[in-house]
Amino acid sequence: MSTVIVNQVSTAKEMRAFVRFNYELYKDCEYAVPDLLEDTLETLDPQCNPAFRFCQAAFFLARRDERIVGRVAAIINTRANQRWGREDVRFGWIDFIDDLEVSRALLDAVEKWGREKGMQHMVGPLGFTDMDPEGMLTDGFDQLSTLCTIYNYPYYPEHMKQLGMERETGWVERKVFIPKEGHEANNARYFRVAQIAQERYGFRLRHFSSKREIREGGYIEKMLGVINRAYADLYGYSELDEQQMQWYAKRFLLMLDRRFLTVVENQEGEIIGVGVCMPSMSRAVQKAQGKLFPFGWRYIARELWLKKKHQILDMLLVGVLPEYQDKGANALFFADLIPQGISQGYEWAETHPQLEDNMASQMQWKSLDCSIHKRRAVFAKELGNP
Repeated sequence: MSTVIVNQVSTAKEMRAFVRFNYELYKDCEYAVPDLLEDTLETLDPQCNPAFRFCQAAFFLARRDERIVGRVAAIINTRANQRWGREDVRFGWIDFIDDLEVSRALLDAVEKWGREKGMQHMVGPLGFTDMDPEGMLTDGFDQLSTLCTIYNYPYYPEHMKQLGMERETGWVERKVFIPKEGHEANNARYFRVAQIAQERYGFRLRHFSSKREIREGGYIEKMLGVINRAYADLYGYSELDEQQMQWYAKRFLLMLDRRFLTVVENQEGEIIGVGVCMPSMSRAVQKAQGKLFPFGWRYIARELWLKKKHQILDMLLVGVLPEYQDKGANALFFADLIPQGISQGYEWAETHPQLEDNMASQMQWKSLDCSIHKRRAVFAKELGNP
């Protein structure tokens, strides 16, 4: 068998091949959702993504006989390293054929690059920030992926173990059934707690009449400010600054569905909690083959704006300021979402990945009919001295 050669991406053509390798590897997998080409190219572009102001990155392609057989990004997030007292090189956007020589060559490239930058620890899959997909799938390979999470074949985590990588932390994802006959659970509890929170603390829900109102009021930035504080102490979190918030605001507004945006305010009108959901784009992006242009946008537009019944609702973000988490603010989110889900005919909602040791987050689902259907993990290795 010929040797695997790994080279750093240096041209726009190679970067496009880097992004499209994910689609080529998974184009026959019914559960995988491909990277969205235009979105991912922008994320990986230092001229577009404001995270490059405090991140360094290199991108590698593995080839055998001139054929691409793997890809990986090496990232150093200086802000996160300083926040957590680490010297980490992250690996992300990792994909490879089922060949240990290929996965080893990719991680060796990340390790070498990280060592040259003085790093002592290799960890991943992680992105530039927590807004990027993170965590390698370790369970739930027969479940449809989402646009904002990683899908990988079952052999990926096996390769990590064989290459001496150790599991560092993990996330779980839940399928939360929309209450109906056979899936009632104790959803009434959320309505009771929400009513008490409104009466006792003066909490209230804010809804928006247009995206213009959201944009001109700077609400995306305000909501991401809540996320910053709510997630501040979670594993590896990298705080978003104003430029990043503005960048994400433009991206989020394109596909935001106002019906599933819940903002909770206190008596003073300050945002204390936020929940952002959207109709699942998974099947639409599969049909679009991971490209918006020239015709892929039609599939996505059809999912977002046509008045039809949907099956899955994706929960993108749920966050409440720490000082309000035991005062029922979370309940307002569910009390607002459940009737919307019922009226729109959804069968279930898919939660965003939640750290398995974040008990406050895990407990919020206890009164709903749900089940953990996916697990994912980050793998790490101490680099030490060469």
